[in-house]
Amino acid sequence: MSSAKTSIIAGIALMAAGVLLLLDLLGILDSAALVWPLIFAAAGTAFLTVFFRSRADWWAAIPGSVFLGLAAVILITQLWPGPAAYGAGAALFLFMGAGFGAVYVREPANWWALIPCGVMLTLSLVVALPPAWEGMPVAAVLFLGLAATFGALSLVPVRPEHSPGPPAAFPGQQGQPGQTAAAEPSRMKWPLIPAAVLAVLGLIFALQSTALLTASEFFVPVLLVLAGVALLIYAFRHRAGGNHKVHGV
Repeated sequence: MSSAKTSIIAGIALMAAGVLLLLDLLGILDSAALVWPLIFAAAGTAFLTVFFRSRADWWAAIPGSVFLGLAAVILITQLWPGPAAYGAGAALFLFMGAGFGAVYVREPANWWALIPCGVMLTLSLVVALPPAWEGMPVAAVLFLGLAATFGALSLVPVRPEHSPGPPAAFPGQQGQPGQTAAAEPSRMKWPLIPAAVLAVLGLIFALQSTALLTASEFFVPVLLVLAGVALLIYAFRHRAGGNHKVHGV
């Protein structure tokens, strides 16, 4: 965005903030609470304008969503105090999650943005939980939400040059022989490991929160051991299958 357009947005925001302060000082309108939300909203709008005008400026969605989230939090706490204020923090995480989601939608090569997107959405859900939900229920929602994030990441098609691993994933470096930029997209398998671990922990906390494991504490270590054995078996079978393909067996 050009400096002239940036100056226009900043100038309008400052003029509006000054007018609101004057109205508050003159006793015409109780508008002091709207000044900072207006400033933050103007800053967020400026960044989002940069985001929508240029495909290369996908990064602008992140600060833009943060400023808009701050504006929403202040408005909620100032205009609707009381029970509604407890969910104000959830609005900030929702806006931030939407910002990271926009980064991925604009440029699918930025698959990494789905991780903070899922984390922010999970935190928004955790913050919005009723105050009576403490301890194990909160931990269960947190871990299950993170597990869902990595599980969804394993379903996202990623081109080989955009997947983590070999040095060919970085710009300016040569890829492996036979690897081309037009390779078909594939799905990553590594997110299934943290997804499985987080899901197991989330289920454990969920069961403990319902008092189903009070008399069966031994179930937790046994379940973890079984999950580890399952992962080892999968790793050895995957490695053996790769060796067979290499040797042509």
